[in-house]
Amino acid sequence: MENLTGSVERITFYNPENGYSVLRLRPEGGKYPEIDREGLATIVGNLPEISAGEFLRLTGNWVNHPRHGMQFQVETCQQVLPATTAGIRRYLGSGLVRGVGKRLAERIVAHFGAKTLQVIEEQPEKLLEVPDIGAKRAALITKAWEEQKQVKEIMLFLHSYGISTNLAVKIYKQYGDQAMSVVNSDPYRLARDIFGVGFKTADRIAQALGLPADHPSRIEAGIVFSLNEMTNDGHVFTPLPELVEKTASLLGVGEDHLLPALERLAQEGRVKQEMLPLTALSEGDGNASRSVKESYSSYGHTAVYLASLYVCETSLARKLHQIAKALPTRLSDMPPSFIALDPSLSEEQRSAIRIALSNPLSILTGGPGTGKTTCLKALIAALELGRKRYALASPTGRAARRLSEAAGRPASTIHRLLGYKPGEGFKHNEQNPLPVDLLVVDEASMLDTQLAFHLTQAVEPGTHLLLVGDIDQLPAVGAGDVLRDIIASNAAKVTRLSVIFRQSAGSHIITNAHRINQGQMPLFQQDSRNFFLFPAEKPEEAAQWVQDVVCERIPRKFGLDPLRQIQALAPMYRGAAGVDALNIRLQEVLNPPALRKPEKRLFGQVYRLGDKVMQIQNNYDKDVFNGDIGFLTGLDEVDQTLTAEFYGRKVEYDWSETDQLTLAYAVSVHKSQGSEFLAVVLPLLTAHYMMLQRNLLYTAVTRAKQLCVLIGSKRAISMALRNDKVSHRYTALDWRLAHP
Repeated sequence: MENLTGSVERITFYNPENGYSVLRLRPEGGKYPEIDREGLATIVGNLPEISAGEFLRLTGNWVNHPRHGMQFQVETCQQVLPATTAGIRRYLGSGLVRGVGKRLAERIVAHFGAKTLQVIEEQPEKLLEVPDIGAKRAALITKAWEEQKQVKEIMLFLHSYGISTNLAVKIYKQYGDQAMSVVNSDPYRLARDIFGVGFKTADRIAQALGLPADHPSRIEAGIVFSLNEMTNDGHVFTPLPELVEKTASLLGVGEDHLLPALERLAQEGRVKQEMLPLTALSEGDGNASRSVKESYSSYGHTAVYLASLYVCETSLARKLHQIAKALPTRLSDMPPSFIALDPSLSEEQRSAIRIALSNPLSILTGGPGTGKTTCLKALIAALELGRKRYALASPTGRAARRLSEAAGRPASTIHRLLGYKPGEGFKHNEQNPLPVDLLVVDEASMLDTQLAFHLTQAVEPGTHLLLVGDIDQLPAVGAGDVLRDIIASNAAKVTRLSVIFRQSAGSHIITNAHRINQGQMPLFQQDSRNFFLFPAEKPEEAAQWVQDVVCERIPRKFGLDPLRQIQALAPMYRGAAGVDALNIRLQEVLNPPALRKPEKRLFGQVYRLGDKVMQIQNNYDKDVFNGDIGFLTGLDEVDQTLTAEFYGRKVEYDWSETDQLTLAYAVSVHKSQGSEFLAVVLPLLTAHYMMLQRNLLYTAVTRAKQLCVLIGSKRAISMALRNDKVSHRYTALDWRLAHP
């Protein structure tokens, strides 16, 4: 074994799953024949998440790789503080300590020399002696130094459990000086409290600490994890037999441990159990095993909810029933004669408007080109003529902007309409309802149970609620299937527009969307100007086509901006033609690295100034929501922040918060809901068979406004067309609405 100490110049490669790293290190103390002309050594091995600028004390062996030359293979790694003034200068100037950049590091080290780190550690007030360092900057440096020291201590403990540096920072920010105590006493709190720490990570720590497999805390955490996993798949509840089987398999314990734990969770108010009809319990995705389906007799028809979702579903059903039955309403005095104002409306559209004005709860649905927007414009004109108050809203920012542009009137996100404020909740609720006579919610297929609950709480009985959406699209990303459930329950009057208007009939996108919805193969005509198929069978071949079409062919032929006007979609995340691989490929072409373009690897992903990014969770504090797409406009290595601009508004993220973001050169079809792009490029291969569904293909095609390019095979398209079974979700909203 040999020893090697030095500073990390750059990270060549890092695998977040196993920690395998390739680093370039500048050794200190002594001459090493193995280093290159730059004075750098190549370091390889399984390491904690290292940042450029850190000092490492390594043990290992030099080996001569046949392709890459001399490398130091690491056996042990210790993160240490540098001892020389040059090392201290590089360390402080690397961005590791928030608030200190290269120039400030030079001034601090010039003033204190080799004692710099000792001064920051023991006498931070002396920082005020350095020219141009004020009290505010000195306090920031002192706080950052202490935080980094605490995180290092936590990292020493967590590294063996696969916790990254960025997650360690989040743990420290959540619990402060109590972080180590919390991890040791109840590691499952991490999964409950911190986004990015899952049950399996917490369980790995707990097992290493010696917690028994049948410990009550582990059983309870496993049950909640199983329920959350079902929620992530869109289910509002889980049938008890299925929950028991899933959790017992996850934990490797007998089923007899689970029922007592469920009772404890129920008593603590964390879950809710309710007997439901067998029909509601059998409407899930059908993936439950035969033993689950045969065990209803032993467990009964019990549904298990996370407590918050139980409150949302039951309250939503009650409020929708109140809205639907309220008579007279605030529009009861509207004259019906307004229809004559717009002779261009079809009878189908006239009927839709009459229903919206005469029924307090109504739904308007239909495919692209069937005139939903025309209906809304006529409805708004009638409301304005009658001097009635109305509001337009959508679940996402992109959908709200589309609605505003189409209707020619202001529209907002549901959260903004309800006046959400961090720490305070929603301004408009049951006690303070929205001051409107009619509320229109567009893209209502995206409404999940929780958002629909908050929305309806703010609708006073007597106010009309019109839900507009396409029920043939994919269901909401969140739990529930609200629009379909309301339709299935017959609780609302429904109008389904079916006639495609002349101006839309010439679009092959519109025509083919309807063909897809009817299970027919889309037409690929040689004279088509907006709908194409590029043949590909293998994922690598399809990925190369996506790159070529997005980056070269469409911009050259149609003059569209590949970053802002073209969107690559994919059915799956994994694979060569999946979202993750396409993002890496497109990032390298559309936003390649450059000498003066800052970039930072965070949570295993490289973020580069100018990158196209997507928010992947609702963040009410920052007023940015799941599915919002923006661009990185700032990367500050001194203050350790990223800045992203979403629709003209800038949002700042600490580095430890960047797991809320992902690259968005390619996004999943599910994440594209509510959005519209001038051009859509979609790989569709037989390798995607797990996700090939008619409504997924339909949703992807209907995201395209001017141009749609499919890359793949007609066989894969046929597989999707044949699979018209909508993936049902465990939800009892339709039953509750039908049985008030």
